[in-house]
Amino acid sequence: MRYLCFVKMDESQANPPKALMEAMGEHVGQGIATGMLLDAGGLYGAKDAVEYRVRGGNLTVTDGPYAEAKEVIGGWAIIKVANDEEARAEGQTMADLHQKHWPEWEGAIELRRIAEPEEAPEGV
Repeated sequence: MRYLCFVKMDESQANPPKALMEAMGEHVGQGIATGMLLDAGGLYGAKDAVEYRVRGGNLTVTDGPYAEAKEVIGGWAIIKVANDEEARAEGQTMADLHQKHWPEWEGAIELRRIAEPEEAPEGV
């Protein structure tokens, strides 16, 4: 099973402290070594984003930043685990690292299972 983990936060928060970056670097290294972590990275801010939205048959293109955005995705990871419990444990670890090494951080870690090709509904 693969999961996509999002790190969401208010973009106005300061840059992550060095202690968090070092702790995440160590955690990422361990995840790569065990094969649990398939890929991960940080994202540039919303000011550099472009959104393509289709609504009512019309396409709208909007350059960031977005005034209505409360939280943005600041980082992501793709993990491979045996079950939901392992995925939840990884989400908890990521949240714990943020809380421990950046006490004033407010945000969320979101886990979403990646649908595998063989799981697609028939006729798709």
